[in-house]
Amino acid sequence: MKRKILIVDDEKPLRDALARWFRPNYECLTAPDALEALKIIRENEDIALMISDVRMPGEDGVTLLRKARELRPNLPSIILTAYGTVELAVQAMKEGARDFFQKPVTDLKAFEIRVSQAIGESPSKTESPSKDEVALSKDTIFTGDSPVMNEVRRLIGKVAPTDATVLIEGPSGSGKELAARAIHKNSKRSNGPFVAVECSAFSSDLLKSELFGYEPGTFTGGLKDGKKGCIENASGGTLFLDEIGEIDLPTQIALLRTLETKCVRPLGASFEKSVDFRLVAATNKNLLSLVSEGKFREDLFYRLNVIDIRMPALKNHTSDIDELVRKFIAEFTAEGKGSVKDITDEALEALKKYEWPGNVRQLRNVIEKMVVLSSSDILTKDDIPPEISSPVYTTQKTAATDIKESEAPLPLADMEKSQILSALKNAGNNKTAAAAMLGISRRTLHRKLKEWAVE
Repeated sequence: MKRKILIVDDEKPLRDALARWFRPNYECLTAPDALEALKIIRENEDIALMISDVRMPGEDGVTLLRKARELRPNLPSIILTAYGTVELAVQAMKEGARDFFQKPVTDLKAFEIRVSQAIGESPSKTESPSKDEVALSKDTIFTGDSPVMNEVRRLIGKVAPTDATVLIEGPSGSGKELAARAIHKNSKRSNGPFVAVECSAFSSDLLKSELFGYEPGTFTGGLKDGKKGCIENASGGTLFLDEIGEIDLPTQIALLRTLETKCVRPLGASFEKSVDFRLVAATNKNLLSLVSEGKFREDLFYRLNVIDIRMPALKNHTSDIDELVRKFIAEFTAEGKGSVKDITDEALEALKKYEWPGNVRQLRNVIEKMVVLSSSDILTKDDIPPEISSPVYTTQKTAATDIKESEAPLPLADMEKSQILSALKNAGNNKTAAAAMLGISRRTLHRKLKEWAVE
């Protein structure tokens, strides 16, 4: 049974955007002012949280809070405060508000955590779900109700409370880091640090110093007092190694020793330090193939692959696109990037026909662009960027289909290279613009170009 959230704000776009954001996991009630909010509170004894703007026409948020607590003494609340109203927020905290959050709400994920914390502290009249269900019901990182995403959620719910090492596999942009963060958030280490390392962003030597740290004087130009490594910084929490297939063999050996001994030796040190961290690794490569090629240690692979979670490509769960798109619209509208309320069915169907090589990350970037550029409050098919809907892309897709039917498929790596080089050409060799068109990070684009020796 979904818990109820009451959202009170005189700005309808923000009110509606917050409701859309939280609706997958909560029943959202909304009110434009204190008068309507108090009426809703009287009629709904099971409201779990009130989110209210502090400054509204009529009675302000502080007065609303005072009256709401007279009706429901244990009702937790979060106050939204704009610039110049922090004093009112402090006053609201003295009146019993659980928390306050500054407007505009630009980081909905951070706000979501604060909401979860506030609701978690409030008494409930309903029966509590199991431990795993509580964790997942508060976690709206993964949107959609497709079988593959339900399986991802199920696995995270199973593995998160344990300390098992997890390997997350999946294509770029499919949400591997989000899965890692969900595991950490729902684990017994959630109050500890989450330290993420993009392994492909560093040379071999730099990656070693980044992971293991170094003692003073180890490197010319290094920090005078040395440096703590990410492994040590993650002690008490979770270390997330993204694109772990990029680590060279000597670093793999050092990492394996650390995993086996729970000790880390900084570069240049004659001693080891005890560390207590959970490892979550991710890759978009087939590690078993790398093992067979001698590029990845077999013993490290089996040490990593205790639990395997596979993030699906977006083309394999297009039924989730409706919900994903509406979530992104709510997010960007709440951030003040536009005033879009919804999207037409025709536009959604057009988005579902695209293959999304950049997966959910690319979809998110496209929706952001559509929201920013739209002159209407409803997105239509005409708002879809030409790189998604143009005949050029349709022709490429048809050609790929023809090749497949002739049983002479173009290798995936060649298709990827062709698409990236084409995007670079269309962007006038502007790598930032090309990465945005492809829905990948600039860092990933640089790595690919380096692999192909393309300047």
